[in-house]
Formats: sequence, C-alpha cells, structure tokens
Amino acid sequence: MPEPGHPDSWFDQILADAGCGRRVIAHCHAVRSMALSFCDPSSVADRDLVNAGALLHDIGRGVTHSLNHAQAGADHCREIWLPEGMARIVERHTGAGLTADECTLLRLLPRSCVPMTVEEKIVAGADNLVRGINTVSIYGRLESARSLNRKVKRRIYRLWLENEQFSRP
Repeated sequence: MPEPGHPDSWFDQILADAGCGRRVIAHCHAVRSMALSFCDPSSVADRDLVNAGALLHDIGRGVTHSLNHAQAGADHCREIWLPEGMARIVERHTGAGLTADECTLLRLLPRSCVPMTVEEKIVAGADNLVRGINTVSIYGRLESARSLNRKVKRRIYRLWLENEQFSRP
C-alpha cells in the first residue's frame, strides 16, 4: 500500500473511512493494476477515471459483503460527492453487470448495473480476473462461476474479449 502523501493514499483513506479493511484495500489496488494494463497509450479509455474507479470499486464492502455492495458503494460515492462516472463504475463492476430485471430478482434496487462505458467495462473485467490479490485466468473465473446461469457466464466472457481488444495497439 502507498506511503502517506502518495496520491493513492487519498483513495485508501476514502475506503478506510467507508469501513473497508486492509484486504479490501489491497484487492482494490490489485484490480487497479489489472485495469490499467488494459489501458495502453493509444486507449480511448480515461486512465484517470479507470484508476480512481478501480481503486474505489469495492467501497461498498465497508457496509456489506453481499451482492448489494456495488449499489451501496455507488450510493456512498454519491453521498460524498464523488463524480458520477466513479459512482457508476462502482455500481456496475459486479461480474459483467446486472440488468434492472436481474437486480429486481435478486432483491436489489431495479437499476441497470450493466457496464456501458469503456471505463466501466475495464474495471468490471479487471475485477473478474482478480481474486483477493491474485490474478486468475478467464477460464478460472468462469469455472468459479459454475453456479451462474449460462447467459451471465457468456456476458462475463464477452466482457473479457472486449477488454482484450482495449489493450491491443
């Protein structure tokens, strides 16, 4: 983790203030490293937004470790007046996203939580490839998602393919 005064320490403080522990913060740093690897110099992605969104993507884990952490985290980002682009990355990072109907079925607020922007897709895809602080392959990710329905697993795979395109010159 960064030293005090390092630019990332501001994000670490926001996460800690939201109730996130060291493991969550370390995971966010690992996801940020993965996400930035998809942003080559010619990328259309906003690197600063990817950096910030990846570092804050699990801020809702300070409140809950349930699936609701993404919506709770986005609400927290909005409450502390972070830019809407960051809040949406947080809200849309779970798996390959959830449609409003899927959210309703899971007893979440009926919001579309499917990543739409390049930055949202990059962070969601990077989070799929990091377990704790360790990198996993897309095949390992899909294997661990065995209980998910086929449509969701296809979305995760398609998101991975799209992110692979972002990192190509």
